[in-house]
Amino acid sequence: MSAYIIPILFLVVLLLSFVRRREPYGGFIDGARQAVDLTINVFPYLLAVMVAVEAFRVSGASAYLANAIEPALRSVGLPKELAELLFLRPVSGAGSLAVLDGIYTNYGADSYIGRCASVIYGSSETVFYISTIYFSQSRVRRLRYAIPVALVATYTGCIVGCFLLKFF
Repeated sequence: MSAYIIPILFLVVLLLSFVRRREPYGGFIDGARQAVDLTINVFPYLLAVMVAVEAFRVSGASAYLANAIEPALRSVGLPKELAELLFLRPVSGAGSLAVLDGIYTNYGADSYIGRCASVIYGSSETVFYISTIYFSQSRVRRLRYAIPVALVATYTGCIVGCFLLKFF
């Protein structure tokens, strides 16, 4: 069934364009042009975030901060081995994937630490990356609470998810 999803979607779009009396090829070209313009506009913001994240990780600052937040993690019942993943996940998808791979290699995917790392990686988002993309293209300028609320929601979800793993 999954092999037919893309062709069916393609046919539905074609059918809708004919029903609405729109030219499908022209619509595709206009959409592709807008995508290229969006990419050109967003690229400087993405590059800045990617360079900053990689410099932060390579410098050892993320590992240092992960060690610094270890007592706070212990107080909410999270293993210290998850500190760097918790710290890096809102910042970088690729960096946190590398940390996740290291956790799997060292502790195994089926261990509590591995399962908790999976929950953290799978149920959270790269808050700063998404914010960079969204806010670079929106007209919203009053961002006072957007990122703090997103981070609180992310960490709350991680803590609750790992807590629930203790019972399953």
